[in-house]
Amino acid sequence: MPEGTKLGPVGSEVIYENDLVRVWSLRLPAGATQDWHRHDLDYLVIPIVPSDNNVMVFADGREKPTTETPGDALWRQAGPPHKLENRGTIDYQNVLVEFKKS
Repeated sequence: MPEGTKLGPVGSEVIYENDLVRVWSLRLPAGATQDWHRHDLDYLVIPIVPSDNNVMVFADGREKPTTETPGDALWRQAGPPHKLENRGTIDYQNVLVEFKKS
């Protein structure tokens, strides 16, 4: 991650929020890259469409391919900055639920 990079949001838009959770919708067209961002809260990813070639790229250069099936619920912990690259052929969409309280 280039020095001085400003971090973006974890999703495209907040679709629900209360004292316990914040729910995001994420849309990432084929060939697009989500801005660098960091998850400060633990969260669930619920894919709406399959990911045919998404890759999480971390600030230290590590890459983590993701395989997601619609309707799955994938637990992820807060962690270091990363971006999501849709290297696939289909537009990707998910719902991301951040947990404000443990």
